[in-house]
Amino acid sequence: MTTNGISKALKLQFGLINHENRYLTAETFGFKVNASSSYMKKKQLWTLEQDEQDGQVVLLRSHLGRYLAADKDGRVSCTAEEPDSDCRFLIAVQLNGRWALQSEPHRRYFGGSEDFLSCFAQAIGEAELWAVHLALHPQANLLSVARKRYARLSAAGAEISVDSNIPWGVDSLVTLVYTDGKYCMKTRDNRFLSKGGELLKEYEPQTGFTLEIRSGKLAFKDTEGKYLAPTGPTGTLKSGRCTKPGKDELFDLEESHPQVVFQAANKRYVSIRQGVNIAANQDMETDMETFQMEINKETRKCMLKTNEGNYWTLDSLGGIQSTATEIEPNATFHVDWLGRAVALKASNGKYVSTKGNGQLAATGDTLGDGELFQLRLINRPILVLRGEFGFVCHHRSSNTLNVNRTTYDIFSLCFSDGAYHIKSGDGKFWYVSSSGLVCSDGDEPEDFTLELQDHGRLAIRGKNGLYLRGDPSGALKCDADTVYDTSLWEY
Repeated sequence: MTTNGISKALKLQFGLINHENRYLTAETFGFKVNASSSYMKKKQLWTLEQDEQDGQVVLLRSHLGRYLAADKDGRVSCTAEEPDSDCRFLIAVQLNGRWALQSEPHRRYFGGSEDFLSCFAQAIGEAELWAVHLALHPQANLLSVARKRYARLSAAGAEISVDSNIPWGVDSLVTLVYTDGKYCMKTRDNRFLSKGGELLKEYEPQTGFTLEIRSGKLAFKDTEGKYLAPTGPTGTLKSGRCTKPGKDELFDLEESHPQVVFQAANKRYVSIRQGVNIAANQDMETDMETFQMEINKETRKCMLKTNEGNYWTLDSLGGIQSTATEIEPNATFHVDWLGRAVALKASNGKYVSTKGNGQLAATGDTLGDGELFQLRLINRPILVLRGEFGFVCHHRSSNTLNVNRTTYDIFSLCFSDGAYHIKSGDGKFWYVSSSGLVCSDGDEPEDFTLELQDHGRLAIRGKNGLYLRGDPSGALKCDADTVYDTSLWEY
């Protein structure tokens, strides 16, 4: 389902964490369930489905496509390919944000630890409480269901306004931060949204919200039991008066595609300011010089979308125009990643070149200065990375980085002449040690280059020419000579 004609709402998957800080796990062998894992990986992912007839009833589907069930004796299983009455649960959200799952037909509560799970408790105790940990990447665009408008940091920077027709530019990036079973909402400049709508530099209890899922949509409840909603003509995002979420209090999360600017060899920015023709003829960056990269999962070719909703396309004479309104072969481009520069190859097999007047045309057979562009990613000033084994965060007792954590650290991304510097929260920089380990306590910045190689994932290359990869031991290393699964990062 497309939302507002822009993108698809993200499928809501999550982990359920019990009172011993262990994740509910669906094992491949025998479809058994337990709560033994300290990490959220594939086996710990659950999808919530709501009953079409009774919106209060939910179904929990494992990564294997089987449904969690509890019989009248409290025995728990996860073998059903199609849901029956034993698969029906009710969610009782507690004040601390945790869920109690009650069997709808048998009225008993689900809980336990390790291999000893059951659904037989008559009352909610500590063992029957589950924290909800969203599995999607925490950086996204936030869409109001009622207003059909996107949230963004206001021009004055004083509030989050829900008033944007399209999620364009860096101000539309929202980062969700999971803390103590609740979610905080961060703007692109690392400030927290409070329940009163103010933006605070530091975390406070009033910036934490309980996450609720209603008919596949999200609602955010504050510490007083009231819900976030857009208010007033600019859609100021703050807690309203409602203690029960209606349409005004519901939101979708949508994928935040990379948005970039291109600078040609003439040092001018590529733009649509002059009309349908794409030309490198501007000295300033605005929305008209910003393009959204939408990368095809199968071909890894990209489409470049303008803020007017059209795509770059190759015309019959080899020129590049912004006239395509849908996916078509002439609107796809192959990107050559060349360190600090990129080259674009059009569907005619020619490289996109910059003419003397700045016009772009796919006429280049070989690479020269006219075929090179500097690409800058603009809508990730703060960066959260997730790889094959988990999120990237600081090692607890050294200057290295872990790649297998269920929680994440937020890093700053600073552009520098075609490369990037990655900075930790304490102001120290990433660098590659002589042993190939990536460290995070550098006093001086070190260059890394980014390659947006796959849908929603990028590769990072160090100054040694090798790629960062996640090691099964949990370390972040810079020693991969090619891009493969462990050297691609959700961002």
